[in-house]
Amino acid sequence: MLASVGLVTQHYVRLPGFDMAGTDWASQFNTIVTIPALYQFTILLIVVLFLELSIWAQEEDKEPGNFGDPLNLGMYSIEMRNRELNNGRFAMFATVGIIAAQNFSGKDAVEQLGL
Repeated sequence: MLASVGLVTQHYVRLPGFDMAGTDWASQFNTIVTIPALYQFTILLIVVLFLELSIWAQEEDKEPGNFGDPLNLGMYSIEMRNRELNNGRFAMFATVGIIAAQNFSGKDAVEQLGL
């Protein structure tokens, strides 16, 4: 879900170092491997790697993807877990659709809507 939100947000927000990227997929990907953006991208990868291997690690006694109710909202049930799984699947399809359309048309997510 955050990936599709990020694809919409990139139309309005440009981070320093990434401002030279155009709207087509190739120029955005090529911007990642240029110097100032490469440093920021490397730091992002290191932080994500640290979080995934330490704080957000999967517990051995639970099935994969079962993180329970981390915020203690009292909403964890089989029905809510299935809703969350279906929401995640839909978000993956939405993200793939945005990327495929961006690759084909050269327009970002907001431009594809004609806004």
